[in-house]
Amino acid sequence: MEPWGKLVLLLCCLGAPAQLCQLPPANSDLVETVTQQLLGWMARRAPSELNPSIYVGLRLSDQPGRDQDELYLSSLTVHYQESFSSLAPAHLRPPMGQLALYLLAMRGGCKDMDTRKGSPLVTQLKAYLEEEKHRIGHEHTGRPATSYYQYSLSILALCVHDKKVPGHIVEKLLHAAQYDLLLPGSGFSVDTAAMASLALSCLQASGLNPGLASWISRVLEHMRNKILEEETPEGYFGNIYSTPLALQALMEAPSPESERACLRVGDVLLKGLQEGAFQNPLPLSQLLPVLHRRTYLSLRQLDCKDSRGLLGVDPIIPPTQKPKEIRFWLKVQTDPQHVVYHHRYHILEGTTLKHVLDQAQVEDSFTYETRDTLSGPFITSVMGVTPGEWQYWQLLRAPDIPLLQGITNYQPRDGETILLSLASW
Repeated sequence: MEPWGKLVLLLCCLGAPAQLCQLPPANSDLVETVTQQLLGWMARRAPSELNPSIYVGLRLSDQPGRDQDELYLSSLTVHYQESFSSLAPAHLRPPMGQLALYLLAMRGGCKDMDTRKGSPLVTQLKAYLEEEKHRIGHEHTGRPATSYYQYSLSILALCVHDKKVPGHIVEKLLHAAQYDLLLPGSGFSVDTAAMASLALSCLQASGLNPGLASWISRVLEHMRNKILEEETPEGYFGNIYSTPLALQALMEAPSPESERACLRVGDVLLKGLQEGAFQNPLPLSQLLPVLHRRTYLSLRQLDCKDSRGLLGVDPIIPPTQKPKEIRFWLKVQTDPQHVVYHHRYHILEGTTLKHVLDQAQVEDSFTYETRDTLSGPFITSVMGVTPGEWQYWQLLRAPDIPLLQGITNYQPRDGETILLSLASW
């Protein structure tokens, strides 16, 4: 076995608790690097940058600690309590997925949700799920207003707090997963399948829905097989950023096939980590638990008497180098026959795509709009064109290579063309 292959232990063993990927002591600096990156993000406490997933990822680590985690949790609490207060406008409330992540963070901080301030948020999350259930409809012909990813995450958040999820809500997820309806059409998302699998694994472990136990088991097996089928020639499940969540799902749904796949994929994932592929806090926060042999379901067994906190260390600052000038093209098309913008830019190497788009708005006729998400800005409009239902602005490296990073992380390369294309789910 190659040296990197030895870094990954068996994730899943028949007849024994699931074993997660871990690094040997000689390579613990990689784990420290992830921790330091997340702590750097934790220092940002502006409301638009608060991310419960960062706190959850760090709580599911083995780092000794200081007070930084409590300060961050306090910031999260103030923000979400204010957002859902009776004085806050409904349209400014965080969406279902963010509220679900906040509940995961509260569980990570050992906070009781059966309180005067906590109970309304649990009730709100259940209300979100009821609304989505009605949109899906009795005949399963509709879809959630958000996504099945957020739907699954919300079920998971309630489950880790041992809150019973009504069977009719779980049944909607089971039906969509069983018949591959998690995305419109014939599309498949590793991230969505993994989150659905984690939610169902939690329900299975909790025993909160005993009447659905056999159905849950069948769908979990189906989801596991679907994720395994998405192993790419490069060695990822879907792509490098969906792989940490996929590994979490496979850790909770073991099989001989997933054991072998995890050895292969874990090897490639760690190489990507060593090469600095992870910069976005969301996949980083999903990766850190994996490196500590944990998943989101580990929140259910969290020892709240343990005084372990988080490692308070300064982020690593890479050495600076004088950047060189590069050129690239920015192209916008509403369909293959309609190019509405095409312009060449000269920029310094290392400039992010978001910086270029912002400058283009100031200096040229280019326009775009975004909304904030926990993964970074999500493009909602380009050149005045807003996608219709089940449409979105796709980022491509021309002609047809999807970008795996968002606009705040991707750095254009010399000579390439970045294409913003109106696409359908």
